[in-house]
Amino acid sequence: MAIKKMWGGRFEAAGAQWVDEFGASIGFDQLMAYEDLEGSLAHVKMLKHTQILSAKEADQIIAGLETLQQKLAAGELEFSVANEDIHMNMEVLLTEEIGPVAGKLHTARSRNDQVATDLHLYLKYRLETVISELKHLQEVIVAKASANVETIMPGYTHLQHAQPISYGHYLMAYYQMFKRDLERFEFNKLHTDISPLGAAALAGTTFPIDRHFSAKELGFSAVYENSLDAVSDRDFVLEFLSNASILMMHLSRFCEEIISWCSYEFGYLELADQYATGSSIMPQKKNPDMAELIRGKSGRVFGDLMGLLTTMKGLPLAYNKDMQEDKEGVFDAVKTIIPSLKVFSGMLATAKVNKEKMLAATENDFSNATELADYLATKGIPFRQAHAIVGQLVLEGLKTNTSLQAIPLARYQEIDPKIGVDVYEDLKAYVAVKRRHSYGGTGFDQVKRQIDLAKQDLAK
Repeated sequence: MAIKKMWGGRFEAAGAQWVDEFGASIGFDQLMAYEDLEGSLAHVKMLKHTQILSAKEADQIIAGLETLQQKLAAGELEFSVANEDIHMNMEVLLTEEIGPVAGKLHTARSRNDQVATDLHLYLKYRLETVISELKHLQEVIVAKASANVETIMPGYTHLQHAQPISYGHYLMAYYQMFKRDLERFEFNKLHTDISPLGAAALAGTTFPIDRHFSAKELGFSAVYENSLDAVSDRDFVLEFLSNASILMMHLSRFCEEIISWCSYEFGYLELADQYATGSSIMPQKKNPDMAELIRGKSGRVFGDLMGLLTTMKGLPLAYNKDMQEDKEGVFDAVKTIIPSLKVFSGMLATAKVNKEKMLAATENDFSNATELADYLATKGIPFRQAHAIVGQLVLEGLKTNTSLQAIPLARYQEIDPKIGVDVYEDLKAYVAVKRRHSYGGTGFDQVKRQIDLAKQDLAK
């Protein structure tokens, strides 16, 4: 009987071509071609080290794999759907290079631990790029914040003017969010830096392998302690996708505000031309398309997470073919978040800040109402009573189009004779921001402290 598949010894009939195409993963898992060859090299070196294979056979296989690495780098390898996945494609290509001895490479190994190893390696390498891009974004934020410590803008709650704040303080809020994102990805490295190689299909192997040897060859810091666990879970991937989703949520929120603030109604920011586009019909348009794209791409990363959670939620131990669906979401998330970080960093770094427009937005918006209430409290008026008094003054001001700083001193002294001319100094937005010295507040000294701490973190 002619056996076409490497696993087809107990089969009498082959599937239809369209069925093979449906079951094949080479269309996407070829992205792990480098990692697959790297894993195979570590495995065969371990087989040589433990004398499971002779030195001669192992060296033949090593030479063949190294040739495939060179061809891969040169773009000379072609993969076939008939060989299903990257692992079997590489084995076929290796056989073409060195002959039947290639079949000994799979000794003491299964595609189950092989694919898990490939995915661990793939994600381990990409995590370094994600972390590097995140740090670069943090550097951009710190530089922008340093240049805008005393730039005054409205602070918002419910998208309503709340209290004036420093634009640098605003930026450093996002720095802290991205810092926690960075910490999550750093923690993700711990669970990615574990080797499944040697777990075989699910139960380990009878061959005297040395899993710690192959793990060291691949640069893993540890090995899975349980062979079932090694091949059956993808929590390190879910952790990555969760972290990526939170990151994209933070980027999306930032982009939402950039989009709003570039509008005519706000006018706080203007994006550099290279991060905006025009309209095919309206000559005046300058659209924040890159920010909109990042905001939109958050949805696909959320979908990648939900897709894998749904795939994994009902799987019995150990490996199931469902887990072939674990890769495309990872590839997509990596392909999405790295360019998003790069584009966002450039967009923010080159954005023009309209300081005058920001400050002007705080002048007649009653966002200094809390300052007046605090001032009254310092004169001995209970804060709740002060709050009510200021609320009435705001209502009067809205009806008469009179800002709090335009109310005559005589009117203030009707409320309390102890109110002096110094009240007008406290009502200035710049002064209101500068005076907020509480730890973590928007006072200039506190913003500078945040920036200094951030610079120390980034210098580590």
